[in-house]
Formats: sequence, C-alpha cells, structure tokens
Amino acid sequence: MLMDAVNCLAPDVGMVRACKALRVPRSSVYRADERQRHLGTSGGAVAPRPTPPLAQSPVERAALQATLCSARFADCAPATIYATLLDEGIYLGSVRTMYRLLKTDGQSRERRAQLTHPVYSKPELLATGPNEVWSWDITKLRGPLKWTYFHLYVILDIFSRYVVGWMIAPRETAELAEQLIADTIGKQGIEPGTLTLHADRGTSMRSKVVAQLLVDLEVAKSHSRPYISDDNPFSESNFKTLKYRPEFPDRFGCIEGARAHCQQFFGWYNERHRHFGIGLMTPHSVHHGLAKAIFELRADTLVAAFAEHPNRFKGRCPQPPKLPIAAWINPPKRTIDDKNDTSTLN
Repeated sequence: MLMDAVNCLAPDVGMVRACKALRVPRSSVYRADERQRHLGTSGGAVAPRPTPPLAQSPVERAALQATLCSARFADCAPATIYATLLDEGIYLGSVRTMYRLLKTDGQSRERRAQLTHPVYSKPELLATGPNEVWSWDITKLRGPLKWTYFHLYVILDIFSRYVVGWMIAPRETAELAEQLIADTIGKQGIEPGTLTLHADRGTSMRSKVVAQLLVDLEVAKSHSRPYISDDNPFSESNFKTLKYRPEFPDRFGCIEGARAHCQQFFGWYNERHRHFGIGLMTPHSVHHGLAKAIFELRADTLVAAFAEHPNRFKGRCPQPPKLPIAAWINPPKRTIDDKNDTSTLN
C-alpha cells in the first residue's frame, strides 16, 4: 500500500520528504497510523473518541438547544442570541458552541420561514404565418422637460415583423392598452381562438382589464419570465430600431410631435425596411402574402445574372435569401434525433 511505502521511506529521508515524493498528505499518514494503533489495542474495533474534558454536559446541551429553538430566538443568529443572553446575565455557551450544536442537529442552515419565488416556465411560442402570435410592449419617449415622458404602445406580429397597431399616450394605463388591443384585433379580423398575445410582466400587461378582454375575445396570453428581456425579443428589437434611427430626437417637444414622428417611422418600417429575419423582405410584403412573388422575381433576376456571367459565381447559381417558414420565441432545444431530421423547423 501507499501508506506502507511512506512508512518504509520515512526513516531514511524523513516523513516530510517521503510524503512529498509520493504525493501523500502527512495528515493522511498520521490518521492511518492512529487507526492502526487503535485496531491493535482494541482487538479489531476502532476505539470511540473520548469526550473532551471541557465539553458541556448533556443537561447543559439540552438547555442550550431549547434556548436556540425557542420561539424567542428561532429567527435569530447565534451571535445575536449570545449577545442578548449576556445582556441578561446569562451564559449558556460560546457562539462557536451554538453553531456546533445547530450543525449536529441539522439546523445550521437558514431556519427562518422565508418567501420563495414561484417557478416561471419559459415561454415557447411558434408562429408559422401572420396573425398567429403577436408581441406587444410599452416604451417611454422623452418629453420636453426632465422627468416627462410619452408612452408608446406597439403591437408587433412576430412572423412578419409587421406593426399591426401602435399608440402614443401621456400615461400608461390598462384601459388604454385594452382599447388598442381590441381595436387592432378588430382591424386585423382575427378569428377567435387563433391568436396568442405575448408580453412582459408590466403592470398593464398583467392587469385584470386586459386579461378579461383576452378571455372575451378568445385570445391566448403569454408572459415573459421576470427580468429576462430575451423572452420578448421582437418588441425589444423594434424599439431599438426606432431609437437608433439617425432622425430620432433626444426629446420631443409635444405629444403631437411624437405622434408625427412615429407615424413616419412605422410607415417606413412596415413598407420599406428590409428585415434580415424575414429574408430581406419588408414586413408589409410578408404580412400580406406578397413575399413569394417577390422571391420568385429575385430568383429569376439571379438566374439571368448567372447565365450572363457564370464565372463570376464560380459555376454555382446564387439564390435569394430564404423566406421565413417559422418564428420562435424560445425555440426548444433540439435533440440528436431532431438534428438528424431535416424536416424539423429551424
């Protein structure tokens, strides 16, 4: 054994060098030797560890344990208990003794009854066409004075990236959100039971007014997990596009100016903005079913360019960006079988 080799080498080179050469901790060697001595003197049974002479008696331990678990000190740390008892002229043991006793009884962890946060499931939403899943959110636009804001409500189709509804108001209320959602659903002609509306956990999003409206219209609702912006990426991306445009002002002088600016922006965003996520199509073309014809026109143009100069493309005809077939919020993790299946939606 390794311990025997250390003991054989130690008389010649010393215990420190022997343990270092064989990479064995000295404490392990000492414990093994102590165990062997106990086995030799007790006929094969390990001798019990003797009680330290300064240890508390069973009566003292019981009194300290009862004090630690009493209703008065159940929510207090040992240091607090120790100091409180000293102030009252009572000494039952040191702070370390209290911790040692609590550890022996399995109570050294948090003993207070604390609130636990509920477990929120990760939303997994799939849209394979327009008007299947909408995402909506509210952002603030700076007003003319410090600490003044206008509130921009935006509803976005996650498949086509088309802004189906928006509104600017001087405040954020559940009633305004209810009105915008109801008007947008009516304008888009949404059939009951065909739409899912996703949002974060803001006050208006979780209000009873909006929840009751969605129940009445048979619209499924979905919410992001707390403090996780990735659960609502489409609305966050839309707000970033709005606020990173070069013409976006630092402040708006009035609410009419903010509305005029957003009217122009959303017109550009829906009609002329080429979005990478939808094959460089405009949200309008994808939302209204025009993308397939545009894709075929692009393909014909590339075929003609390839026929005229095939060497420029190294003998391979280029293809236009693919049209979207699905849009996910938190796609599920793909298994090995899914990766081998080419028909699985990406």
